[in-house]
Amino acid sequence: MKWVTRENVHVDRVACPWLIKRFVDPDAKFLFVPPEKVQETASKEKAIPFDAQGAELGHKGDKCSFDAIVDKYKLTDPALLDLAKIVRAADTGKMDLAPESHGLEAIAAGSMMIAKDDHDAIEKQKYLYDSLYAHCKLRLIKAKHASEIEKLDRKQRQKFLKDKMKETI
Repeated sequence: MKWVTRENVHVDRVACPWLIKRFVDPDAKFLFVPPEKVQETASKEKAIPFDAQGAELGHKGDKCSFDAIVDKYKLTDPALLDLAKIVRAADTGKMDLAPESHGLEAIAAGSMMIAKDDHDAIEKQKYLYDSLYAHCKLRLIKAKHASEIEKLDRKQRQKFLKDKMKETI
């Protein structure tokens, strides 16, 4: 399927393609156009618009487009919901929602300065979103297994956590 959004990606318009490819449509193709061309391109290309004015998969109230995709496709993975809060905080400027949002915003801004284009920005930041997602999963695992983890030495703890990460993938 084709998906279309505004050009000159930043937090939400990089996070959404990562989310779509990873959890919704692994074969997704993305089009980046001027804001005023999103709806026209969506019709012409039979593409799903996101993070654009009037798009179903856009900002609604305090939530960003990442949240809209999570909701529409009924994604319920607790780590993904945790990541959604980080993306929302960075994208909407409500950094107090998640401390990681400060780093995400900084990396997103810097990435755009070294990326050739929107596709390159998404490719460069894929690792970032994979890492943040893993961080969210790890945080949940540590909370769930805190009493077990505290009894382990460093090497055992690392193995235990890696094994648990594999179980949740």
